[in-house]
Amino acid sequence: MLVQVLWWVSSPIINLFNSSLPPFQSRFSHSLTVYFNGSSPNQDKAAIFIQLTQLIMDLENGFHHNHLKKQSWPTVLTLAYQSLGVVYGDLSTSPLYVFKSTFAEDIEHSETNEEIFGALSFIFWTLTLVPLLKYVFIVLKADDNGEGGTFALYSLLCRHARVSSLPNCQLADEELSSYKNETPNLALTSVGSRLKSTLEKYRVLQRFLLVLALVGACMVIGDGVLTPALSVFSAVSGVELAMAKEHHKYVEVPVACIILIALFALQHYGTHRVGHLFAPVIILWLLSISSIGLYNIIHWNPHIYKALSPVHMYKFLKKTQTGGWKSLGGILLCITGSEAMFADLGHFSQLSIQIAFTSFVYPSLILAYMGQAAYLSQHHVIENDYQVGFYISVPKNLRVPVLLIAILAAVVGSQAIISGSFSIIKQCSSLGCFPRVKIVHTSSKFHGQIYIPEINWILMTLCLAVTIGFRDTKRMGNASGLAVITVMLVTTCLMSLIIVLCWHQSVFLAIGFVVFFGMIEALYFSASLVKFLEGAWVPIALSLIFMLVMYVWHYGTIKKYEFDVQNKVSVDWLLSLGPTLGIVRVPGIGLVHTELVSGIPAIFSHFVTNLPAFHQVLIFLCVKSVPVPHVRPEERFLVGRIGPREYRVYRCIVRYGYRDVHKDDVEFEKDLVCSIAEFIRKQKDGSTPDGNCVDGKVGNDDEVMRVVGTPSSHLKGVEIRMDGQDGYDEPDGVEVQEINPVKKRVRFMVPESPEMDDGSRAELRDLMEAREAGVAYILGHSYVKAKQGSSFVKKIVINLGYELLRRNSRPSTDALTVPHASTLEVGMVYHV
Repeated sequence: MLVQVLWWVSSPIINLFNSSLPPFQSRFSHSLTVYFNGSSPNQDKAAIFIQLTQLIMDLENGFHHNHLKKQSWPTVLTLAYQSLGVVYGDLSTSPLYVFKSTFAEDIEHSETNEEIFGALSFIFWTLTLVPLLKYVFIVLKADDNGEGGTFALYSLLCRHARVSSLPNCQLADEELSSYKNETPNLALTSVGSRLKSTLEKYRVLQRFLLVLALVGACMVIGDGVLTPALSVFSAVSGVELAMAKEHHKYVEVPVACIILIALFALQHYGTHRVGHLFAPVIILWLLSISSIGLYNIIHWNPHIYKALSPVHMYKFLKKTQTGGWKSLGGILLCITGSEAMFADLGHFSQLSIQIAFTSFVYPSLILAYMGQAAYLSQHHVIENDYQVGFYISVPKNLRVPVLLIAILAAVVGSQAIISGSFSIIKQCSSLGCFPRVKIVHTSSKFHGQIYIPEINWILMTLCLAVTIGFRDTKRMGNASGLAVITVMLVTTCLMSLIIVLCWHQSVFLAIGFVVFFGMIEALYFSASLVKFLEGAWVPIALSLIFMLVMYVWHYGTIKKYEFDVQNKVSVDWLLSLGPTLGIVRVPGIGLVHTELVSGIPAIFSHFVTNLPAFHQVLIFLCVKSVPVPHVRPEERFLVGRIGPREYRVYRCIVRYGYRDVHKDDVEFEKDLVCSIAEFIRKQKDGSTPDGNCVDGKVGNDDEVMRVVGTPSSHLKGVEIRMDGQDGYDEPDGVEVQEINPVKKRVRFMVPESPEMDDGSRAELRDLMEAREAGVAYILGHSYVKAKQGSSFVKKIVINLGYELLRRNSRPSTDALTVPHASTLEVGMVYHV
């Protein structure tokens, strides 16, 4: 009867979510049309080759990755195979420690088998309701343009309710093609409209939403410390059966530490070299535990399937009472790694993850747990005090090979969560919530494979400390369980808002989602939290430390930006200086890096006041993040002119998504100069640009910006040709403008249409000559201090906390790999 009730409750939820989102329309075919039909029929082979190259680059960079992968079943099945090694490593190794953690202390394995049957029933229904029902059928649909994870949900809410924490947002950002998801064209309900206006009105609710997302992010980072320790230590615990009790602990800890050190030490090589081995290892592991489970079911208790009935959950709690409730913290570990299905969505597709879990991972895990329960139901007195661990149910002649496979599977599962920690920190840094760190892309072919040296060694140190400090799976399991269930609770809370604000569904559906899954997760959360002194304090302590770092950095960044806005110089002041700006204009391009999207930064006036000379072409450059995972290359640059044409002053805003890869300095300079040249070409007599224009006005400075494509995204735009690149014929319809016939180091490839006037040609000539003379980066080196009259807490946060983080973090242009020889820093003190 209870099974029917659960099915009756869950079926409408699945049907409503399936009907609420229409199938995604593929943008891949549209991209092909743009690439192959957007050029003239007489296009030469070189241009077609460039088009194909850019198409491949777009796919590697992850643009609309999910939609492409739905094109054919062979592709979907290949992705499903690959996801086994990346997504399910942590979840697949959970049988190593679930039963052992459940029966560690709170309950005992009695002759009646009610404890074993009840634990199995809890495991079965937990795996069915949380990973299968919640994540596979519902949460996976809440992707952010193909990306998943806590910040993907937060990013969706930021765009649909204007609650973004990024200070330099523009209306132009909302014109990005990836800014709005393909959701049904439905109006918000009355309750949804009121909820949206309430969130946009009250800053405290916006901060609470940000804190909620950061809590989930911090718990993921904490899980990156706890999961490797728990998985590896549980895998090597099989040596308990091969030696005396007083000796095995002296072997387990050193072996586990050696494996962990090797795992973290090899992170900088990336996973692309050995990633093809991950899926076979997990497949071999799942086949091993499912086969052993099936053998134990047939040999020891063929009727173990009866224990799946929810009735046994009731009998379990009735008999064990408080002890049974506390033991749920161990049962909870059966769903560790479930969040990875959503977090790693950007590398695969919804269908591939669903197929892999429902057809292989889920049945294998159920068989493994049933096999352990079947064996334990016939063995109530366990020798050598091993109790109810995993290896005791493995036949003796298979324990050594299973031990080796388990260690490999634990390493694969640990690798996935470590990579996930790197990704979440990169996302936090992109959204201004974490100090800038060095990000190394370990593969030029596979998007998203990154390595952060500082974080890697911090995680390794903490992981070793947990392993040496606890030395048993009980306290490690308590700590890991609390981290896992907290992330799931955060996902449930954010999903309830997604249902109303993004999917435009009834508020009752959102309440039903929160109540149904929230009650299940709250039960496990309370069972984990009650073990605070028995290891659960570790993820809380780690999260508080990371939250403190994130809050201090975010608070200092916001205050610094507010100071820039309040002290910026108006454009009228710049124009009043005349075409020469009142200073000597020297050859070259001066890139003034600023966080402002309008106005003149204070560092520029500070610079020209002390050194009255500047470059002949002046560009105010703003590199900023937007709350979308990826920004297309053809939408990346926003270019505008400040003042009349003869001033040669421009503003360029470069937009990146929180998962985008920043280009190196050579490619970035090339695209930047070409984008400005393209902007000049499309002007008409210096007037307001025509065509694809957006209002970039923020504040009182009225500036009109143009979205400009780069050579890598638009073949019909301006391109740069250096000497030695004339090995092939120029495409038809393109006019080579040798603006300076004496110096041929740099040339602009300018299309014939539209025709340029003499002023535009002179402007392009000046830009080319400046490019030949070199590019200089002018950066602001800020010292942030709390202003007089600030509270004691603010002085501590700004003068000590933020300043310490700033001194030990990477500069804002580090992602662009600005050459040191071309860098000029202007020091300023910010009193915030």
